[in-house]
Amino acid sequence: MTGISEGRTNDGRDRDTEGRARNARPRDGLGRPLPYGADGVERQPEGIVRAPAETVAQAQALLDAGKPFHAHEVFEDAWKSGPEEERGLWRGLAQLAVGLTHAARGNTTGGARLLRRGAGAVEQWAAETGRPRPYGMALAELADWARELADGVERAGTAVDAGQRAPRLTGTGKGTVTR
Repeated sequence: MTGISEGRTNDGRDRDTEGRARNARPRDGLGRPLPYGADGVERQPEGIVRAPAETVAQAQALLDAGKPFHAHEVFEDAWKSGPEEERGLWRGLAQLAVGLTHAARGNTTGGARLLRRGAGAVEQWAAETGRPRPYGMALAELADWARELADGVERAGTAVDAGQRAPRLTGTGKGTVTR
């Protein structure tokens, strides 16, 4: 392919020198692409290997800031770089974060579906591993939060405030998951 360099190709797509997508467009806080040249929020660097506690803390900070799309990227890094036996956990948490993203964007059907899928994934992982509270996260409570939010967005049919509806990933007892 001719015309490929670091940046945009002749057809206007972001590609690296190998022709792979770079996704360099600026994004808003919910991960939606903005026009080139617009001020977006800082992107999460991809491919970062973090300790599990650091993953949870960084994802929580992003959730608290109303940036579940970015929290999803942090969980995705853990899913791709972590030990094989934990991939289901991190993938499920990524699904919860992207479900909240869709619910906040107003895609209530897709958001509810992903929230339920993520809830099922973290519950299944906990059941299979016998670890209901990995890294301080109460997985059963997270699953309950996700299903309640899914039901609520389907009933209301409107977007939610991602920061206000974000879960607390760690804590003890009921009430630590929702705000």
